[in-house]
Amino acid sequence: MLDTSPLVTGGQPARTTPVRLTRRVQEKLAPADTRRHHLSLVLQCLHDEGELSRADLARATGLTRVTISDLVTELLSDGLVAELGPKPGVRTGKPAILLGTVPNARLIVALDLSDDTALRGALIDLDGEVVARDSAELGHARGTDALELVAELAGRLVAASQRPILGVGVGTPGVVDDDGVVRQAPNLGWFDLPLAQRLTERLGIPTHVANDANIAALAECTFADGNADGLMLVAVGHGVGGGIVMDQTILGGPLMSAGEIGHIVVDPDGARCVCGNRGCLETVLAVPHLRAALTSADSSSLETTSVLTEVGTTLGAAIAPIVTTLGLTDVVLHGPTELLDGPLLEAVRACVAARSMPVVAEHLDVRMASLARDVVLTGAAAQVRYAQLGVV
Repeated sequence: MLDTSPLVTGGQPARTTPVRLTRRVQEKLAPADTRRHHLSLVLQCLHDEGELSRADLARATGLTRVTISDLVTELLSDGLVAELGPKPGVRTGKPAILLGTVPNARLIVALDLSDDTALRGALIDLDGEVVARDSAELGHARGTDALELVAELAGRLVAASQRPILGVGVGTPGVVDDDGVVRQAPNLGWFDLPLAQRLTERLGIPTHVANDANIAALAECTFADGNADGLMLVAVGHGVGGGIVMDQTILGGPLMSAGEIGHIVVDPDGARCVCGNRGCLETVLAVPHLRAALTSADSSSLETTSVLTEVGTTLGAAIAPIVTTLGLTDVVLHGPTELLDGPLLEAVRACVAARSMPVVAEHLDVRMASLARDVVLTGAAAQVRYAQLGVV
């Protein structure tokens, strides 16, 4: 059976440069790790190219036919690959048999903790398609109460699955380290919470946890048309976060806090933020604060547009230096479309263009997330697929 323990740090697929969530160090692989690496390589080829024969796989990977035959036998036994029939166009000799991946061979439990009112979850197949959904009202739950809601939601999805579960992926607000420890997520009341470990122990299934904006950026580059050479995703929910992809790699930084734009101070005399500062971007842009501002405004569409435009301009002013400094070409907003898509988005677009170098503004696309509300869920699934199978 295929060993679905997480790939070792040095086990990078050789055929592609994946969008990575963490830094990876080149190390010599042990024999067992080399086999997992080769299995991943075969799966990646089939994922990228579609139906291939064993001979096709040998040519594409550079592995011997004997090695490919052995690897394919294991993948067939594990149900991750299926034989699809003879390869067309072969005129002499024994016909080559085409192979293909089986998207529903495993399902992934994906959780999105970014919303301000509810925890969202889904069962997702290996092609990123949602099979089933579930959710839980967050209410005022924080700390251990919020953790219990997350564990219960994941448990229900595991119980509902009709297929084996490959792993659990979680996108959460806050600073998350490489081990899935939530260093700080003030809006959920989590500090130094080993979330990946707690859920793995509770569910008995490998769990991978990452910052919600980071995996949303990963999803845009994996399942949509996001520019993995220079993309910034701004996630607006209970808080405000950012994920930055540069040269095919998610930027984390030594503190794993790169992209945390929600705590850039935009008004030193503004409201007190949960982080302790005053006037952070999050105090005006996070969904609860934005909805409160709209509620207190005049009910006329003109007043509503004015509020959204002002907040969009504030966001644009905060991210323009980042866009120019890093030379980004793709800025993506993720959050409630009824709040973000319209005057707010247009104001962000205008402000960033006005405050950036002309050569940057000419090539910059400021847009809503292609995957809309499911971007964190599909990112969580992509994270698990890569960690467990090595497929990007």
